[in-house]
Amino acid sequence: MAKVEKDPNEMSFLDHLEELRWHLIRSTLAVVIVGCVAFVMRGFIFDTVLFGPKNLDFPTYRFFCNIATFFNIESEFCGDKLPFTIQSRLMAGQFSAHIWTSIWAGVIIGFPYILWELWRFISPGLYEKERKYSRGFILTASLLFFLGVLFGYYVVAPLSINFLGTYQVSKEVTNEIDLASYIGTVRAAVIACGIMFELPIVIYFLTKVGLVTPEILKKYRKIALVLVLVLSAIITPPDVASQIVVAVPVLVLYQISIYISKLVIKREAKKEQKNAQ
Repeated sequence: MAKVEKDPNEMSFLDHLEELRWHLIRSTLAVVIVGCVAFVMRGFIFDTVLFGPKNLDFPTYRFFCNIATFFNIESEFCGDKLPFTIQSRLMAGQFSAHIWTSIWAGVIIGFPYILWELWRFISPGLYEKERKYSRGFILTASLLFFLGVLFGYYVVAPLSINFLGTYQVSKEVTNEIDLASYIGTVRAAVIACGIMFELPIVIYFLTKVGLVTPEILKKYRKIALVLVLVLSAIITPPDVASQIVVAVPVLVLYQISIYISKLVIKREAKKEQKNAQ
């Protein structure tokens, strides 16, 4: 017998839970499949990707070194290697790191599919016109997420690793970084920036439901500026240039979010005028 499609409007609470369960199962399966591929590609994932920011021939370090050389300024980005080593102090430390890194790689690479499954679950409760924007929403959200991931990997992670890996309270203390701690630093920078770059999407939906307006965003822009600068000071080396490099994209995203909020308000106003007529 053919499977009968259920009307979303007539589905019970348990039916919705069943639908959510299958969306979660498919998303998890996608993460596992991509994670298995990442697990097999151990050399590339660890030696090239994760340990890339540990070497001073990393593109970010070369970029800042070239700038310093151009202005004839001595820079810590110019050198042979960073003065710290990575070690694993647990019996299963390397294997555990391998497993969890593969899983997180599956989450990051499989983000568009996970987002699509989420959209499939919530889209039946939307109007027909709103469903037409599904492809654009998934594409835009995925693009912003991967831009954030790249920003975190090529900017935030190397700046953090360079500063924290070379920081010393005394020459008597050598930096021997635990493998889990190093991977956690890279992972946090990448995922945090990926989520942070979703700000315009979040503002769009918050404006849609009436929780945010352009006026509110403009009113708290100075507070947002201070918070961004504080965040930049925490995750970057203590120099003005690095903090600006991190802060500028976030402020640009905030300004774009204000513009998006204005567009949403204008569209809603036009819809109200048409309905009134």
